[in-house]
Amino acid sequence: MEPDRQTRHEWTAATTAFVEDFVAGLATAPASDLEPRAGQDTFGAPPPEGPGRLGDLLDRFGDAAHQAIETAGPRYFAYFPAGGLYSSVLAETLAQTVNRFTGVQGPAPALVALEQSVLRWLCDLFALPGGAGGLFTSGASVATLAALHAAREDRLDGPDPLGTIYVTEHTHYCVAKAARIAGCTADQVRVVPVDAELRMDAAAAADLVARDRAAGRRPFFLVGTAGSTSTGTVDPLTALADLARRENLWFHVDGAYGGAFQLTERGRRLLRGAEHADSITLDPHKSLFLPFGTGVLLVRDERRLRAAHAADGDYLQDLARDTGPDFADLGPELTRGFRGLRLWLPLHLHGVDAFRRELDEKLDLSELAHRELSADPNLVVPLKPDLTVSVFHSPDGDAATELMLMRINATRRVYLSSTRLAGRHTVRMCVLSHRTHRPHVEEALAVIRAAAR
Repeated sequence: MEPDRQTRHEWTAATTAFVEDFVAGLATAPASDLEPRAGQDTFGAPPPEGPGRLGDLLDRFGDAAHQAIETAGPRYFAYFPAGGLYSSVLAETLAQTVNRFTGVQGPAPALVALEQSVLRWLCDLFALPGGAGGLFTSGASVATLAALHAAREDRLDGPDPLGTIYVTEHTHYCVAKAARIAGCTADQVRVVPVDAELRMDAAAAADLVARDRAAGRRPFFLVGTAGSTSTGTVDPLTALADLARRENLWFHVDGAYGGAFQLTERGRRLLRGAEHADSITLDPHKSLFLPFGTGVLLVRDERRLRAAHAADGDYLQDLARDTGPDFADLGPELTRGFRGLRLWLPLHLHGVDAFRRELDEKLDLSELAHRELSADPNLVVPLKPDLTVSVFHSPDGDAATELMLMRINATRRVYLSSTRLAGRHTVRMCVLSHRTHRPHVEEALAVIRAAAR
């Protein structure tokens, strides 16, 4: 289990060769390949008593990895692509190699400071005040749970069956899931109507809050979405921030998908009002192109996050815990991966403007997709995209739309997903991967037109 230098070199060379072949093959890889492979039964085999050969194991892993939807490739337009920047792969290799503990500052203070520098940069990006802070998480789902728990502790002093949360039908289901994990009942999650463009109706939200207060409820958590999953739609964040301030609600902005567009001029206009949030969730594994498992929670007042999560144990007495905020005091994890390097290294290596240019390109490509889809007489396009999600369906009903999507994905040239809007089966096309450029979008549009015919 402690290989010598020569063995390490051979293993590293074999793994690097696999990585190089995989990345080089993404340009021409099929968008999906879910066909069973020879030796399929070996994927579930238990580990042997004796040692194996790395080459054989890499072959088996490669077969398993290729039997998948190609989420890392340029033709993946479903859900939200997670491109996996090569520089973030290097960062993860470095982080796993040094294997430092960063749950508290004492064991690796410089690495914690490095991670905090990225969080501070993100806080500044959203114009949050000096007392703001946050932490890296496995994704926006865990970040949302931490935010909800902090909000309940701050506004209600703990669990209360009368505490009430406000969402829309297009709010990501991780909010309802976080509420359930936190012990809330379904009745405590109130669904606010949306307008014709699927944005939360701020006036309806205000009316519902007022009626709930009159009925003895305790409203405390209002969620504004900065880019919904189904359509990429942005709620009226400024109006919701005003409502939250008037009613003393914790204002949470779900920017898991759309938050990173704050880097662009168009994004800042769309996300105006997020600077008033009490908490913001981001998924850098979406719009900053990092590997899956990279989320961020930002909070307006880090002290409130700490008050909700801080804990201690006698066995921690040897660790210095008065040198600054510890990540273990800001969320549910004590042991945690050193996730911050995944973003720190790409930001410093490529520069911030490289990310801005990529996001601007995706906005341009989304506008192109919307124009072309809208011009097709065989398609109905019900919404103009706020960000990079376009939605469309067949004028001939749900069955025709389902068949169209099946034809699109069966080509294996592109991969799209679907949702339901106003009860109607609707196809969605999300342009987001850093590997996706105009030729890939034009290819996707050609496939869609052919399927629609």
